Amino acid sequence: MRDVRIVFMGTPDFAVGTLDALLKANINVVGVITAPDKPAGRGRKIQQSAVKEYAVQANLPILQPTNLKDESFITDLKNLNANLQIVVAFRMLPKVVWQMPKLGTFNLHASLLPDYRGAAPINWAIINGESKTGVTTFFIDEKIDTGTIILQKELAIESTEIVGQLHDKLMVLGSQLVVETVKLIAENKVETKKQPENDLKLAPKLFTETCQIDWNKNTSEIFNLIRGLNPYPAAWTTLINGSETIKVKIFDIQQEICPTMLSPGSIVFNKLELKVSTVDGFIKIESLQLAGKRKMDTKSLLNGFDFELDSKMI
Repeated sequence: MRDVRIVFMGTPDFAVGTLDALLKANINVVGVITAPDKPAGRGRKIQQSAVKEYAVQANLPILQPTNLKDESFITDLKNLNANLQIVVAFRMLPKVVWQMPKLGTFNLHASLLPDYRGAAPINWAIINGESKTGVTTFFIDEKIDTGTIILQKELAIESTEIVGQLHDKLMVLGSQLVVETVKLIAENKVETKKQPENDLKLAPKLFTETCQIDWNKNTSEIFNLIRGLNPYPAAWTTLINGSETIKVKIFDIQQEICPTMLSPGSIVFNKLELKVSTVDGFIKIESLQLAGKRKMDTKSLLNGFDFELDSKMI
């Protein structure tokens, strides 16, 4: 078995699960590359990435380059003397970086490649109503998420699952897959396969307009969109309530597919429930957040908010 000296590259919580699994498997991580600290939140306090917070606690060497082609960073990276690099939820690497280690650089991606290449694979799998997804390890090449596949594992998507729940399951499954991949590489037993290139489903970055609810779509499509964005970045709509116009984020919901004579976006409410009509039923809202307010359950909102009779969501 070959000795491996790993540089790990990642930024968010999703990557922390993998780094933790590597250390618990007694795999030699010689350095961590993560995003620079940056101001965040209303107070604009300087915030470290989730991976940096973990790496500091684990007493691992940390590099935080702003430019991955910077000569001083390249020198520092070479000095770590790694022979394998692992990338989980990081940035696109320049060739000078991913070609550096002798045993290569591999990436963990939260989909069954080649489907759902891109920045938001977990969200899009739910938004598109998939019944399964998974995780893939692959060697990085010059394009995004196109390299040769090392290993894959499938995972069923439950019919009411939200993206936050699926994220956590894939984080665990992915961390296991990375450990297995490292062991295969160490044992020189890797057999890769090329990705097919036809009829691919993609997972582009989510923007504000992507997350807006179109009440003219059918109930299932809206249901999948909302749960595919819950809790982050959250689906949103605009509430027209008398003379008020309020942006509303919607989180927990149920769907009711049934005949309705109401126009899409019409609101039905009483003291206990709040529903919005679609073209073929209703979305029952169980938790939401009005602009400038905290997230709350619908019953709490109904206790203190007055809906006009002709109020609607657009």
